[in-house]
Amino acid sequence: MTDEGAVVLARALTKKFGAFTAVDSLDLVIAKGEVVGFIGPNGAGKSTTIRLLCGLLRPSAGRATVAGFDVGREPEAVREHIGYMSQKFSLYGDLTVRENLRFFGGLYRVPRRELEERMRLAVGLAGLDGREHALVNTLAGGWKQRLALGCAILHRPPVLFLDEPTSGVEPEARRKFWDLIHHLASEGVTILVSTHYMEAAEYCNRIALIDAGRLVAIGSPGELRRHELGGTLYELECPALGAAVAALRQAPGVIDAAIFGDRLHVLVHDTAADLPPFLAQQGIVAGPPRKIAPSLVDVFVQLVSRPNSREAHA
Repeated sequence: MTDEGAVVLARALTKKFGAFTAVDSLDLVIAKGEVVGFIGPNGAGKSTTIRLLCGLLRPSAGRATVAGFDVGREPEAVREHIGYMSQKFSLYGDLTVRENLRFFGGLYRVPRRELEERMRLAVGLAGLDGREHALVNTLAGGWKQRLALGCAILHRPPVLFLDEPTSGVEPEARRKFWDLIHHLASEGVTILVSTHYMEAAEYCNRIALIDAGRLVAIGSPGELRRHELGGTLYELECPALGAAVAALRQAPGVIDAAIFGDRLHVLVHDTAADLPPFLAQQGIVAGPPRKIAPSLVDVFVQLVSRPNSREAHA
């Protein structure tokens, strides 16, 4: 993807806090109407990157533009053209749904003649028809998050930043929230979502995998799953997971081993047929190995464990 026409563009974007580098030479290009997921563990630099792109932090080095405005030189113009939803619930619980919408409409300077219609649309978007006069504190978590999204788009921004928007929300509510995101994207809104939920990747057009402030890979979910891991992945059932992982990491032909739920994922150079006998020699019982396709978690673990994981793959 070229820089020309990009709605969100970052080149060598860097943010340091003293000796600590929170965002390390990040390159990113996002087109109109695209949904891009920033995925990585807590502390990876996702929230700091979003705050840089929102004009809330000044870059230490590099540059970035959002909706055509430079985040370092024109932060106020950037903020006028974006919607932002933080990971902490940002609405006022002692106000009603309608009062919150009216308050944020005023903050975003929505024209008075248009505010009522936009509030009505936001209520419908959140699925809160008939509950306009309910106190926000009385709403379930999923409704609160959808209402917060409705408030963030009252001024119809072309770019939307969502920082861990579904943290602490139950799975069904997360799915409905993603339905709203895709509805907005279909109308041309460009959306960047940070999350540590790997399953959220399935809802994104592209995924940016972030670790220690670095972009380690970017591509569609399918592209990342096809990423070459350097071996063949197998799944093993084993009661003694911890002991098995420690033993397998020393086994001949094993590249890596990790615990996934109640099973093991083992990456080998060739075949895994010798793994159960090897574990038996250590006094560990294991079921037969089953060849599996790598998940995004498998890809992420392998990418961040490599010395040269700094290079991004598409």
